[in-house]
Amino acid sequence: MSPTSGAPGSVLSATELNERIRALWLRAGGSLSTDERAEYEVLVVAWAEAVRGEVVVAA
Repeated sequence: MSPTSGAPGSVLSATELNERIRALWLRAGGSLSTDERAEYEVLVVAWAEAVRGEVVVAA
């Protein structure tokens, strides 16, 4: 599963990605299979990129 699946060119927010990460762990029951681990890694990288993109530096 791609973290940006949906409309072509769509980008998910850090909040949406975090929700997908939490849902993955709930579905997996706390122990990830090899495929789930790969999905988790993709989601976490996308989440980190989204967080960096959403950070606003106060002046």
